[in-house]
Amino acid sequence: MTTDTTRRGACEISWFSALCDDDYEFLGVPDAKLRSSWEHCRDIVAQAETGGFDNILLPSGYALGIDTTAFAAAIATATSRINLLMAVRIGETWPPQLARQIATIDRMSGGRLKVNIISSDMPGETMPSAPRYARTVEAMQILKTLLNGDPLDHDGEFWKLKLAPPSIGTVSGKAPLLYFGGLSEDAREAAAKGCDVFLMWPDKQENVAAIIADMKARAAKHGRTLRFGYRAHVIVRETEAEARIAAERLLSKLDAAEGAAIRAKSLDSTSTGVAAQAALRENAADDGYAEPNLWTGVGRARSGCGAAIVGDPDQVLAKLNAYRDMGIEAFILSGYPHAAEADLFARHVLPRIDHAPL
Repeated sequence: MTTDTTRRGACEISWFSALCDDDYEFLGVPDAKLRSSWEHCRDIVAQAETGGFDNILLPSGYALGIDTTAFAAAIATATSRINLLMAVRIGETWPPQLARQIATIDRMSGGRLKVNIISSDMPGETMPSAPRYARTVEAMQILKTLLNGDPLDHDGEFWKLKLAPPSIGTVSGKAPLLYFGGLSEDAREAAAKGCDVFLMWPDKQENVAAIIADMKARAAKHGRTLRFGYRAHVIVRETEAEARIAAERLLSKLDAAEGAAIRAKSLDSTSTGVAAQAALRENAADDGYAEPNLWTGVGRARSGCGAAIVGDPDQVLAKLNAYRDMGIEAFILSGYPHAAEADLFARHVLPRIDHAPL
């Protein structure tokens, strides 16, 4: 096994807790033991913390699984080291109240909270893309002002608020990092104006590089800089052959109609990013690989992030380092089943990466 000797800055390595009923032994085949529950999702976080991961994404979806904010508050008291990346759906929130929730949970965790902003609708309503993302930009501005401890005098299209900051603040006294992703024109502009870490789903390396270049230019127009994150599944085994067999096994019981139904249930199933994942899958080789070690089979039964880095420890490490060389500073990884795959990655790859929370 080789060692990475190239001098790079530390990157953040996060795992994923399946709060939205997204855990399987066989993709698309429901398993009662792996359904979202406090106990199961808590155990995934515990596995990630024990394994040495820096951060854990706590996803959010109105229709599926369990409530993210309640889970984040509870898991904050059950962990001691791992950061918590709590997803929040802007369409379901009032920003001043969200600011107080964020500050409270950050205090409960001892300053370990970060926030994944999702530009969502209110459940049961549909807002066109442009105003929905404009509302998200306003929300990020409001959150940053209040969580930085500053008085708010906001006269926007969606909120008109004049408020003192909440009496409770974060441990640092500053707003936590805001992670955000999206590929549409509206989403990219929202990210350039308001987020701290721009997240991407899997794609060919040349496309990843092009997105980074575009987002750097957009942010610069607003006098800002962005950091970049990459969300992907991973399947690592001692040999490439074993990893490929594990990938094939994951799909071995998938019914095509059930896979399509799972994709359609997601609240983001019609987004530009999801369309890009579908195109990546459709243009892949017959074995599902879009490029060496990037397998699109996961997307056959999952909306959103639909590809996995597949290979032996050297290959997975090389893939991650290639992204790091392009400017990626944060990885949000996952695998199926999530606790078991977290253990495999923690043993085979994580000790060979210079990593730390952003």
